[in-house]
Amino acid sequence: MWWFLFLTNLLVPIIMILAGVFMWKHYPSEINSLIGYRTSMSMKNIDTWRFANEHAGKLWWKWGWITLVCTVVVQLPFYHSSEDVLSTLTLVLCTLHIIVLLGSILPTERALRKNFHKDGSRIF
Repeated sequence: MWWFLFLTNLLVPIIMILAGVFMWKHYPSEINSLIGYRTSMSMKNIDTWRFANEHAGKLWWKWGWITLVCTVVVQLPFYHSSEDVLSTLTLVLCTLHIIVLLGSILPTERALRKNFHKDGSRIF
């Protein structure tokens, strides 16, 4: 059971790393409502779209690696623990992963507001 939960706990960090590279280097060339970093500010124009996807992608890539390493370090001492303890650990790790994932919205929106006016034109 430990191995199954260990691999399960690595899913979100691995997805963050892969999606981060995709958003950072290969974001969709056209603004769409399906793929990419999608907020009202990021979808103002192609410049804000590119900037937001690159910024969020870099964050996801960096934070994904940090989260991956932290997950491994936290879970290793629980190798011989009971299923109840492992289940609780998995719930806590999953919650923290989601907080980190959603936490990338704040710095990305802050960076957008620092570099663009509300209408989407660049601040020079």
